[in-house]
Amino acid sequence: MLSTARTIVRRTAIGLTGTAAVGAAAVTAYAYTDQGAGFQREARFWSQVFPVVADYYIRTASSSPYVKLQSYISNDDEDNEETRRRKRQQTLDELHERHAPDMLQVMLDLKGLYIKLGQVLSVTALPVPEPFRVRFRTLQSDVPGWEEFDSVVKPTLEEEFGRPIEEIFEWIDPEPCGAASIGQAHRARLRASPDSPNDNDDRDRDVIVKVQYPAASWQVPADIECVGDFLKICVYFGVVDEESAKLSYDEFSRQFLAELDYDNERENLRIVYESSLDPEAPYQKRNVVIPKPYESLCTGKAITMQYLPGPKLEEEARRQLELLGIDTSGGIAQIVRD
Repeated sequence: MLSTARTIVRRTAIGLTGTAAVGAAAVTAYAYTDQGAGFQREARFWSQVFPVVADYYIRTASSSPYVKLQSYISNDDEDNEETRRRKRQQTLDELHERHAPDMLQVMLDLKGLYIKLGQVLSVTALPVPEPFRVRFRTLQSDVPGWEEFDSVVKPTLEEEFGRPIEEIFEWIDPEPCGAASIGQAHRARLRASPDSPNDNDDRDRDVIVKVQYPAASWQVPADIECVGDFLKICVYFGVVDEESAKLSYDEFSRQFLAELDYDNERENLRIVYESSLDPEAPYQKRNVVIPKPYESLCTGKAITMQYLPGPKLEEEARRQLELLGIDTSGGIAQIVRD
């Protein structure tokens, strides 16, 4: 309990003071480092979340002067435990309805990992209050757009590959075929190689280029730290239980930190692809095709792999479920929740 209180004080201080203009040259220089950018993002998060935390504290915490005053005025000491519990739950329900839109707006403003967090919370088995769950469901389909190709994606690819992308690709679609919290993917076609005429089949040259957002390397750790501290506050106010929150946070942080490691992802793809070429392996027997990685065009922030045409996973999952007679009109997320 004490450590949670300290967390609230520490993060609140960041939120209140982190965005203040200091003007010192050293602070300005620090702001342009990854650590400084991460600090500014944490400050932005807590400056938006602090009013919500403060409202929950004032209205529900036993140490709150407001709660003590209300208890004195209404003679809560005469109420039995069940009555006090019911009154507190009624207050929490009101707070949830009031602040669910605020927390959704925080996620929409900060984007990135917060969008993914909202999507997860909308379908998780955790006892997330229904007003939050309902608001976060909009993130399953109503998600802010991707990063601009010319200003973000193209410069990142050229920095990673060390040359203009026009020298590598015959064309690359500026509109992503998929986008997530830390990166997005684009269809492209490799330039024909005059030295390898046998490799110039369009099917071999059609590729997917997955690029990591430049800011992801500092944004994700900063966001994970904020989410961890915020979960502690949610536990403190009884929004979620401690054990479930810890287990979910540990898995959440592990997954997203692992997703930053494109080198490990490329190596895993290579291993699985090479395994799939073995005629004795189950891949070919079950008509499973694995995309081939183009290792010369893979870096710490970009992965180039063979393009395999076909329906999206969700579309195929929907089709298979409908064949089983399951109603999919509410979407796959609704089926998971049910």
